[in-house]
Amino acid sequence: MMRAVWFALVAMLVVSRAWAIDPEELADPQLQERYKSISHELRCMQCLNQSIADSPVSLAGDLRREVRELLLAGKTDEQVRQFMTDRYGDFILFRPRFSSRTVWLWSAPFVMLLIGGYIAIRVVRQRSRLVDSDTDPVDDIMEESTPPR
Repeated sequence: MMRAVWFALVAMLVVSRAWAIDPEELADPQLQERYKSISHELRCMQCLNQSIADSPVSLAGDLRREVRELLLAGKTDEQVRQFMTDRYGDFILFRPRFSSRTVWLWSAPFVMLLIGGYIAIRVVRQRSRLVDSDTDPVDDIMEESTPPR
């Protein structure tokens, strides 16, 4: 029984390493950190809601390999991002750059906040006017709405 438990533990360790998305690490720790950072910023074009670092799809693996090769070739982080956007468009970036094409994306939260604030102020003012114009005594309303005992 003990042998079976040990065998299961060893098998789990071996298999978990085989299922890892990106088992190879770069020799330089700084380069490895840059690689991790960039791969978490790029969107998997097949999964759409995952970064290439988290996606198990083969396309994401190809993109990770491309990022690794670009970093090993001495490219800067910005050059890697530019290469990917030239190839796949701004959609590959989880945080798109501010440009004339993406101004609506960056300004939409502020516009929605302003619209929501305007609506909230109008509702509060309208309700406060209703309270001011109400002349019915509160006690009479309460007596009419309570059922007889």
